[in-house]
Order: sequence, then structure tokens, then C-alpha cells
Amino acid sequence: MQGQAQQQAYDRGITIFSPDGRLYQVEYAREAVKRGTASIGIRTAGGVVLAVDKRIPSPLLEDSSVEKIHKADDHIGIASAGHVADARQLIDFARRQSQVNQLRYGEPIGVENLTKTVTDHIQQYTQVGGARPFGVALIVGGIENGEPRLFETDPSGTPYEWKALAVGADRGELQTFLEDNYDEEGDLDGGVGLALEALASVNDGSLLPSEVGLATVDVESESFDQLDDDEIEGYLEENELLDTGEDEDETGE
Repeated sequence: MQGQAQQQAYDRGITIFSPDGRLYQVEYAREAVKRGTASIGIRTAGGVVLAVDKRIPSPLLEDSSVEKIHKADDHIGIASAGHVADARQLIDFARRQSQVNQLRYGEPIGVENLTKTVTDHIQQYTQVGGARPFGVALIVGGIENGEPRLFETDPSGTPYEWKALAVGADRGELQTFLEDNYDEEGDLDGGVGLALEALASVNDGSLLPSEVGLATVDVESESFDQLDDDEIEGYLEENELLDTGEDEDETGE
């Protein structure tokens, strides 16, 4: 009983390390990320791909109200997994920092610089009493000096750079799929196909356009582009991943 009471005390104190060097609230924030639907980032020679699973929990919910991909600047996009409200706070912060950099220095902010500014902000919430960590992980992708860059932010405030990654639900399976199929020399269309294949691999092998969010940041144009349902449907058809509902028709369900 005494051990449980001790752990509960460490649970409640964000600024207190447990005897084995753990911050339980940060670990719980990571669990909150796992409860969110998956987001994927892929860096290719042609640019960066962001893809998200945005399955709609009710047919009465408007598709457009589920936002998991955001434009941070003309050359940077962000995908999230975890608490949506926490994600919006961090994305608004990232947008403000992008504007401040443009006004102060007269140039777009670097992807790495923006990511580390955001993670510094996240980290402050692991050292302040009376606050809690952000229960969200972000994938920050964009073009910097003509090169694609891809980063992850962690609830602890640690930035990681990746070639390809997944956050949120089914991360282990998705990460394994990406490790097995990633091609560093692939083009942007190949990256989109890989992202969709990864999402389909944990969704019965097929997807609906309304259940997927896709955005790219192209190396040549250095511009963020969010794809609409028609464009997503085209990619799904091209990669033979479109859910046509034929299986349900055949079984009469």
C-alpha cells in the first residue's frame, strides 16, 4: 500500500522525478498520443508527404471538422496525433513563430528551427507546477535550403529527425511497414503511395477518401499543398487501395 501511495504522489507531480528517474505525467501524455488515430510523415527526394487517418466516428459529423493536417507556413506542414485541442495550441504557436521570424529576419523560418522552438515550448510544461504536458505528438515537415526535412515532437519536448515515421495508434505496425518499404530515392508520388499503403495495412487493406488526409511539400515549388478528396481518390485508385464496398455487397451486409 505504501508503494502505491508513493507512486500516486509521483503521478500527481509533474515536476517530481520518481526514484527510478521517470516523469509519470510525461509518460501518460505519450499514452494519450497512442490513443489518437495515426499520422504518417515520409521524406522523399521530391519533398515531404504527410498522411493522416481521420476516420469519422459518426455519419452525422462533418468531415471537414476533423483537422489533423495544418499549414504552418508556405513551406511547412504539420500533422498531429493525440489531443486535438493541444495540437491546435501548438500549431497556433508554430504559426506565430513563423510570422515573427519573417518579420524579424525577412526570411522564412527553417524547419529545424521551428521544430526546436516548438519543442522548447513543450518542454517548459514539464518543469512548471500547476500545468500538464501536451498530450500530442506533431510531425513537422517542410523544405529548408532546398532540402526536405522531417521532424517529430515528443510530449517531453524532445525533437527527432526522421526519414519516415508514424505517430499515434498502431505506431509499431506502421513503423515496421515503413522500415520494410521505405525508398530514400523515391519521388513524391511514391511517398504518397507508401503513406497510403501503410495506412491501408492497418485498415483492412483499403481506404475511403473521406477517411484520409494528405498533404505534400514539394522541393521544386517549396509550397504546402493539401489534397482534396478527388485527388486522394485518384491516388487510392492508382495504388489499388480504394474501398469500393464490394465485399459488403457480396456478403449482403
